[in-house]
Amino acid sequence: MPRPRPLLILLAGLIGCSASTGAAAPAEPPDESRARPGYTIVLPELAPLPAGGGETRVLTGVHRNAGYAVEVPPQWNGDLVLWAHGFRGNGPELTVDAPPYGLRERFVAQGYAWASSSYDRNGYDIASGVRSTAELAAEFGELVGVPERTYLAGVSMGGHVVARALEESPGAYDGALPMCGVLGDHELFDYFLDFQLAAGALAGVPAYPAGPDYATAVLPKIYAGLGLAPGNPAVGTPAAEQLRAATVLDSGGPRPGADAAFGYWKDFLFDLGVPDTAESPVDGVAADPGLVAGNEGTDYAPDEPVDLDAAVQRVPVADARTRESDDLTPVAQVAGTPDVPVLSLHGLGDLFVPFSMEQVYAAEVADAGRSELLVQRAVRATGHCEFSPAEAGQAWDDLVTWVTDGTRPGGDDVTDRAAVADPAFGCRFSDPAAYAAAGAPSENDTRRLFEPCP
Repeated sequence: MPRPRPLLILLAGLIGCSASTGAAAPAEPPDESRARPGYTIVLPELAPLPAGGGETRVLTGVHRNAGYAVEVPPQWNGDLVLWAHGFRGNGPELTVDAPPYGLRERFVAQGYAWASSSYDRNGYDIASGVRSTAELAAEFGELVGVPERTYLAGVSMGGHVVARALEESPGAYDGALPMCGVLGDHELFDYFLDFQLAAGALAGVPAYPAGPDYATAVLPKIYAGLGLAPGNPAVGTPAAEQLRAATVLDSGGPRPGADAAFGYWKDFLFDLGVPDTAESPVDGVAADPGLVAGNEGTDYAPDEPVDLDAAVQRVPVADARTRESDDLTPVAQVAGTPDVPVLSLHGLGDLFVPFSMEQVYAAEVADAGRSELLVQRAVRATGHCEFSPAEAGQAWDDLVTWVTDGTRPGGDDVTDRAAVADPAFGCRFSDPAAYAAAGAPSENDTRRLFEPCP
């Protein structure tokens, strides 16, 4: 993956330019009406929706180097929902999402306007997401009018954007709905590192740092050493069983669906170790957020049959300055200090952005004395951001009620390990119709990896 150029090289380039010209020419102001160099903005084609006896007004454009989409119902209630999209990869196209899970239609039918930004950069860049979303909120005020209330909602990396945006601009937002969010900031990348190092240790195959032959030569040896096979969820050797147990503990602890989730996600998690060599306009930590990961103080479990604490390679944090910074960085810290109601959703079996993210955030919010502002809900699904329209819609409706009349909705206690391990955990807020309609587990529907709710 691309790494930032050394500071001395950057300074040498600057010194060389000034020496050759005698005096630095005034820099051209950036053109904020187009994408940054290396990027292309792709605006969505959204047909207006019928609403309130008319049609919505759809606006798309470019503001501060980011694409945007805005939709306003004919009978606007004066409130705005800002949608924060998830990770786009490190490619050059900046794209804009309409809110999924039927939320676009729900917002419009209820009279809410919504707006969504592409952000001005790709990569894992929370700083870009927070700034572009705030700038779009200001632009909405110019295009449409200043909203009475502004809500934040988003998925995955967008959940990280939502959580940090609340802390970056206290008083700017009125409520938040992060879903499947990276609420534990850099701990997500610790978790990825843990998986890679534990797998290599248990397979007896040193695998870090991954070289150019990782996918073709090293990874097949890791599969063989663990007794696993790509495309096959079966886990039958002591080494594979220990890796599964360690992954379950690291991702949120024993809970319904966790063992089956390992079989579903293992190939994806192995593939995360493959180095990214593609050309990209993204660099630095945004291109390689693993730079903030480390495991020097990690206590691994279970300890049998292999003593993982002794066997796992220890890796120091490569960019400790970014990891520890309170600044708005690409992998920005979340302190757990929301000033408005937050209602979150998370899949129990999600091992890409694991359920432990909710537990980290809950603990931080509790430490800050703000637990009354947080409600969390577990959904019995294994895919990443796999929610039904009923689950997302009910969460939205409950958040709005909480914000507007102070009625705090129900949630799950994600920090009570015994409650989380209960076979019925997650049933309260999971959509029974989604389970009833599910077929065999597939890429887009994993409900049947769970036992039926009682």
